[in-house]
Formats: sequence, C-alpha cells, structure tokens
Amino acid sequence: MSNPISFDKENLKQLVSKKFILVILISIPSAIVADYFNIPLAWMLGPMIITSMAALHGLKVKMPKLALSLILIILGLHIGNYIDQNLFNQMVNWIWTSVIMLIYIIVCILIVSKYLQKYAGYGEKASIFSAAPGALGPLMILAENEKTDLSQVATSHLIRLIIIITVIPFIIVNNAVTETLIINDFNYMTQNHFNLLILIIASIIFILVFDKIKIPAALLSGTLFASGLLQMTDIATYKLPDESINFCLLILGASVGCRFAEKTVKEIANNSLHSIVATTILVLIGLLAAYVATFFVDTNILTLILSFSPGGIYEVAVIAIAFDLDPDFVAFHHIIRLLMILFTVPIILKIIGKKLN
Repeated sequence: MSNPISFDKENLKQLVSKKFILVILISIPSAIVADYFNIPLAWMLGPMIITSMAALHGLKVKMPKLALSLILIILGLHIGNYIDQNLFNQMVNWIWTSVIMLIYIIVCILIVSKYLQKYAGYGEKASIFSAAPGALGPLMILAENEKTDLSQVATSHLIRLIIIITVIPFIIVNNAVTETLIINDFNYMTQNHFNLLILIIASIIFILVFDKIKIPAALLSGTLFASGLLQMTDIATYKLPDESINFCLLILGASVGCRFAEKTVKEIANNSLHSIVATTILVLIGLLAAYVATFFVDTNILTLILSFSPGGIYEVAVIAIAFDLDPDFVAFHHIIRLLMILFTVPIILKIIGKKLN
C-alpha cells in the first residue's frame, strides 16, 4: 500500500507542475462563476465540471496526491470540531443505523449487479464491484486481483459520483430549513496556533498508523481520531476558519474531474445511461434506508440521506460541513459503510466462486 502522505521530491514537484497549475487556473474562475449564479456548493461543482470537460477534451490536468491529502486533513480537522463526549454517548444509538447500512449494502449489490449483468452486459464480478455503493479505491484493488474489467468499474463509480455530488446539494437547498453554512467571525489572533501544529502532527501519525493496519479512508479516519482525541482531552483545540471550506471544496471538486484524464468521451457515453439507471436505483434504496433509520434515531432526514448516499466519503463529508448537517454522524456512517463493503464484497465473490465451481 502506498504512503498516503509523502513529502518526497516527486510529490513536491507535482505541486508546481503545469498540470496542477492549469487545474487551479481553470477551477478558480469556474467556482466564481458558479457562485455568481448561486449554484449550490459552487466551489465544488464549478471546478468539478470544468476539470471534467478539460480532461475529456485532452487537456493535461492532474491532482497531486499530496495536495489532496493535505485537503483531506483540513477536512478531518473541521469535522473534529464536532466531536465531544456527547457524540460518543450517541454512538450507542447508531448501532441500529449501522445494521440498516449493512442491509442497504447487500440489497444494493444484489439488485444493481443483476441490472448491470442483464442490461449493460457486465461480467458477474465487474457488476458486483460496480454495484457496491462506494469504496472505489479499495474496490479497484480487489477488481484488479480478480482480473476484472477495471474500466467498467471505475467509469461506473465516477459517473455515479458526479451525479451524487451534483444532485444532492440541490436537494438540500430546496428542503433544508437552514441556509448554507454562513461564514462566522473568525478571530485569528485568539487562536493557539501551536495547537494547530500539534493537531496536524498527531493527525499525520494516526493516518500512517491507520494506513498501516489497513483501516479504510485513513486520511479522514486518522485525522478524525487524532482531532477528536486531542480536543476531547483538552490537549489541543483549534477552530479553522470557515473560509477554508471553500478551498477544500475546490480541490475535491477538481480532483473528481481530474479522474477523467484517462477516459474517452466514447467510453463515458457508453457507460452513462446504465450508470444513471444504476445510480437512480442506489439512491432510491438509500432514501428508503434513510426513511427506515428515522424510526431508530432522532436525526434530520437530510443528514440520513447524506449518510446513505452511494459513494464519495470525502465529498459527502464536506457537503455535510457546508450545510451543517451533523458531519460527525455522516462521516461515521460512511466509514462504517467502507468497512462493511470491504467485508461484504469478498464474501459475495467467494459464494459466486463456489457456484461456478
């Protein structure tokens, strides 16, 4: 497994490469234009759309791994501000929503994989990897080991991610009783900046440990653990300015677009229709799961919808922060979902293998 945070010469060079500078140059104006037209999460959707178009039209764009890693640490520190003793007391009530999550994953895989096999011509294994509601990175590793069509799996997940993070903000804006998170007054001078350094160092340590023991989404879960632990014990607390969320949105949106750099328009077009249908099925099952969860937890339905949205742990987490929809609850359930997918998919593959034999 590659190091999630590496300050080697190659990674540092990518931060000043022409490909990354181009991403920034086209992303900032697109975010400003999207914001001018009051598009929800303008700083994510604008860069995502423009970099996707640039990548598909052959422009050389790239999101450096180090830039994305640093942004995910900032995101984790933001969510860490929501972690307190009351949160841990609530986790007992989240056992039932975790059970619902497991059922949701199994139902999604069974239904969507059958659709992809019957109507999209996917192989049995490729359909299962493509049907899983999230965990693209780990699934790609498993798919490669299973000698599965990686292009089908990656394209299905990417198109789904584009749809999810484009549609969800509009749903929230039209249904939320509160406005998008307003920038609060931030007094830079009252902060203990040494605490920020402690939080960053602790986050990097736990990220490396979590990555070593193969905990999914180590960049987010490691930072959350470090931030929550230090802030709950009053060892170090620090509130980042809300303006930094816009920068997180920009990098995350652009990173999604950059993933299309090795795709062709024809490849995307061939997978689009079936990916849209598959995403619709996953979303509908997710909405049903969110509704069922309302009987077990006293949580905003929009928060539950985010928690059961199929894919994009980091993107959905930043949406939860931007709209102030229990980011800790959403992040917890997406991390649980990743663990469950990594546990469920290999079991399903084993069952299929026995049937084929």
